[in-house]
Amino acid sequence: MRKVELVAMIAGLMTLNAMAIDVMLPALSQIAAATGLTAEGGPTDNRQQLIIFAYVLGFGAPQLVWGPVTDRFGRRAPLFIGLAGYIAVSLLCVIVSDFWALLAARFLQGIFSSGARIVATAVVRDTFAGRAMASFMSLVMSIFMIVPIIAPSLGQAILLFAPWEGIFIWLAIWGSVMLAWTWLRLPETLPAAARRPLNFASAFGAYLSVLRSQVSFGYMCASGIVFGALFAFIASSEQVFRQVFGKGDTFALWFAGIAGVMAAANFMNSRLVVKIGMRRISHTALIVFTVLSATLALSTLLFGENFAVFFPLFAIAFGCFGLMGSNFSALAMEPLGKIAGTASAAYGFATTLASAVTGAFIGSLFNGSTVPLMSGFACLGAGALVVVVITEKGRLFSTR
Repeated sequence: MRKVELVAMIAGLMTLNAMAIDVMLPALSQIAAATGLTAEGGPTDNRQQLIIFAYVLGFGAPQLVWGPVTDRFGRRAPLFIGLAGYIAVSLLCVIVSDFWALLAARFLQGIFSSGARIVATAVVRDTFAGRAMASFMSLVMSIFMIVPIIAPSLGQAILLFAPWEGIFIWLAIWGSVMLAWTWLRLPETLPAAARRPLNFASAFGAYLSVLRSQVSFGYMCASGIVFGALFAFIASSEQVFRQVFGKGDTFALWFAGIAGVMAAANFMNSRLVVKIGMRRISHTALIVFTVLSATLALSTLLFGENFAVFFPLFAIAFGCFGLMGSNFSALAMEPLGKIAGTASAAYGFATTLASAVTGAFIGSLFNGSTVPLMSGFACLGAGALVVVVITEKGRLFSTR
């Protein structure tokens, strides 16, 4: 398989997760009404955000299991199970009529999507190493970062021609495309001789190593706290733009603008991190995010909602996640080189679940104003900053 095809394939597998979240944002209020949560066209219920959080919880929960399973049975079989399950559950979401049944289906969808993501990462590790792997993943991420920008617009386009069920049909179609493509073209990258027996005891020991390292544990906690704000905004974004600012019809475009700032920040980080350092960039970004969130909460409380003020400031605050995410992850993994794979799974598991829980709580505070959300974001940022200060023993912006 040529490198360009493998880049596109791995990026396609990774987009299954982003699609399952971002493409349905414009449809959340319709889904809530259709499943009996709210009245059609009436005020939204914050519980509609659970459509996102149920999936995120499902995605985070099995990450500790998929890794050892793929090491035991190879890459192809677990991948096909994950993709087949993703397709089946997407179609199940089309026929459910009860809100809580839909949440259960979304949780399952997250579990299967997690398998595809873990296998995609494992295939890259099997095929490349060192700088070659870093270069390959940069190409993959350059494609992947486009998805959060265009996915809400794609979802809104689907809703022009189909009811909300069309969103899940699209997810099933995309999953089917990836299943057919990988079935026909992806070779097994883990030979039988290199496979390891299932040994969850050994994996558990590696997970404990993450907890014993102050730096790893600290940045894992900080990431889990502050990224709760990211998930809270994603889940409540449709409500914010439609109810607060009356921009529901153009929501996808505004969301694309914010996601574009984050993508640009991610790209900028890749260029600057070698010169400036992970700590300087991520610590500065965390402080900027916290200050901007507090500023937006205070200005709205004093002067009322103002989209001309909210959008540019929040876009900058949102962009800070592009400067924190990969750096926090790299800082957490730095002391754990010998068990990087297992440690990465533990990091993904803990941060995803923590972010989902904190994000669900902050999102539930939405009351038709951005003040509770931005106040919550400021508190999460401040909490993460305290954790980072403790982790670094008071020495922020270090160049080490």
